[in-house]
Amino acid sequence: MAHTATRPADAYSPLYFLASLGAGGLAVTFFMYLMFWVPHPGQPVPVFEDLLRAWSAHGIAMKTSLVIAVTGIAGFAFLNVKMLIWNLTEMSKFKKTEGYAKLRKTNGETQLLAMPLALAMTVNVGFIVGLVFVPQLWSVVEYLFPLAMIAFLAIAVLALRQIGQFLGRVLAEGGVFDVTANNSFAQLLPAFALAMVAVGLAAPAAMSTQSVIVGSSLVLSTVIGTVAAVYATIAAVTAFNSMLHHGTAKESGPTLLVIVPLLTVLGIMLLRQNHGLHTTFEVHAADAETLMLLTQILAVQFAFGLLGLLVLKRQGYADAFLRGPGNSAGAYALVCPGVALSVMLHFWINKGLVAAGLIVKFGAAYWAFTAVALAFQIAMVLLVIYLNRRHFGRTGSAQVVPAE
Repeated sequence: MAHTATRPADAYSPLYFLASLGAGGLAVTFFMYLMFWVPHPGQPVPVFEDLLRAWSAHGIAMKTSLVIAVTGIAGFAFLNVKMLIWNLTEMSKFKKTEGYAKLRKTNGETQLLAMPLALAMTVNVGFIVGLVFVPQLWSVVEYLFPLAMIAFLAIAVLALRQIGQFLGRVLAEGGVFDVTANNSFAQLLPAFALAMVAVGLAAPAAMSTQSVIVGSSLVLSTVIGTVAAVYATIAAVTAFNSMLHHGTAKESGPTLLVIVPLLTVLGIMLLRQNHGLHTTFEVHAADAETLMLLTQILAVQFAFGLLGLLVLKRQGYADAFLRGPGNSAGAYALVCPGVALSVMLHFWINKGLVAAGLIVKFGAAYWAFTAVALAFQIAMVLLVIYLNRRHFGRTGSAQVVPAE
């Protein structure tokens, strides 16, 4: 039921973890500048020393890109951690309320998976911050990979326990899952959380030179990633059936777009795994095959993106929750698709089009495609600023509508 609060964020919802997630995703979009524009011989990702060499060896264009990238990473990494700490604090308070007890008895219990999702993103962002700002990190990186995998496994255990509590309740008791209220893709949040863990677990496969680390990374990321894909498929099919019967829940409309970031995360996981298979186990994938994979992912993303935007427009979501008096923490879910498309376009352009020889790197066509990725990024930066001001910076009465 709607109620009033000094500011929308005072009526806490676990979905506010998406504010941390979105900030972390934007930090990743700025890292794409460094990943694909800065030469990094000797390792698969750019590090602090590569940035120094690029600054010394290139002109104003590279220097400008470096300043923007480093500033963006630092700023949004800070916001990512700040919002994570705020959410963890508020969640500890929320667990003592009747609202939490009620949430645990409804379909909305899966909102709690926003916490491991945000935690996994912060670990990924932390690694990026280390690469960019810590000198000589690559000399000790092999020691960090096992620690990173342990962290991701701990988050996976947390996520699986929460999923187990939810599924155990609804499958064992029966009659407690409201099918009529399953008319959105909100139930894909657990799959998204597992996918974020899987892409983190796949990172050592792409970067380590130790076969044991690479092999462990491949196995663990495959297990978690496969579970995520299966869960997403089942949840999407059941939810789509409910939406066909009852329409899409208005306040949960942004969840229709969750397929977009889910596929980006799983797609990057596959790219990392392929790199590890290539460098360590001599399993080679052709550049054209990578292009086709990324193109197929983008096709599905654009299809669901357009579907989601169509429904949001028909329902007047922006008038209700972005421009109107209503507020929903679920609005932060709108940030994820734009971030995901920006990141996936960078990979499609560089690992797909350029690698396959269809366009020349830094040519006219390259920058034309890259401009689209940058446009998505800029739009999401502005959206995050707007949502943060709306939910955290405004005083006075505000109608708050919790997402289902």
